[in-house]
Amino acid sequence: MTEATQAGERKPPVKVILDTDIGDDIDDTWALAMLLGLPERVDLSLVVTNTGDTTEKARLATRILHCAGRSDIPVAIGLGRSDDPHNQTEWVGQWDIADFSGTVIEDGPGAIIDAVNARPGSVILAIGPQTNLEAALQRDSSIASRARVVAMAGGVYRGYGGSRRRDAEYNIKADIPAARAVLAAPWQKTWTPLDTCGTVKLSGRMYRQVADSTHALSRIVIENYEAWARRLRHPTLSSSVLFDTVAAYLTFDESLLKMETVNISINDDGHTLPEPHGSPVRCALEWRDREAFERLLAGALTGQRL
Repeated sequence: MTEATQAGERKPPVKVILDTDIGDDIDDTWALAMLLGLPERVDLSLVVTNTGDTTEKARLATRILHCAGRSDIPVAIGLGRSDDPHNQTEWVGQWDIADFSGTVIEDGPGAIIDAVNARPGSVILAIGPQTNLEAALQRDSSIASRARVVAMAGGVYRGYGGSRRRDAEYNIKADIPAARAVLAAPWQKTWTPLDTCGTVKLSGRMYRQVADSTHALSRIVIENYEAWARRLRHPTLSSSVLFDTVAAYLTFDESLLKMETVNISINDDGHTLPEPHGSPVRCALEWRDREAFERLLAGALTGQRL
């Protein structure tokens, strides 16, 4: 989608369902805030938590939505495998999920199915392991004909940090059977692999724009970043790698990236391999204008369009 239609009128917002392992890496929080900061581009209808203690992650998600003034967006508790604490518990504090004035749904995969059926043509934005999506497909495979998937997933030709080696990317490796099931399903699939999202950060002036802003979304992001258990691993005037924000962008626009359809298969180690017999995926393999993306992200979090 371009900035505007040829007639000069912007297209309606894209209907988005967010499936997220928020609370592990901080980039999920940046991505959620980015979606909330672009209401003219994105109509966010549901947030579903996945991986680990998904009830505690729902507590984080509901507090973010409450602080952003968006209690109209339901939160669903997805499938988890442990009760391990997430990395943003300090920011969540004593917040009680019962204080959320919006809707909390116990069945994450069921909520995905219901949201797709209620709003055909939605985009499922998958920025964590794809466990919930596999479960939803097992219950109702027809959702693949009524939604498309945009994911932060894999590495086609590059690995972490822009390396020339091919790494097994976390979202795939964490649940290989789920990733394979989602990849094999007949919905349209779009990925930002490590090739494009693996080095994206805000630093210097762009980071200060967010850090110094009094906008509610920038405060949510920076407070969470400063409270994040891994914050001290990163420079003072820089974000960590913001993988998931690129996937958030791809829900509504592709013009800042070079896209290519690649047939992908997943091996037993979690590597995503370009192979003739693989499933076709639209992959963002190179940037056209990464600086413009950074401006868009900073603007979304501060209410300033640069």
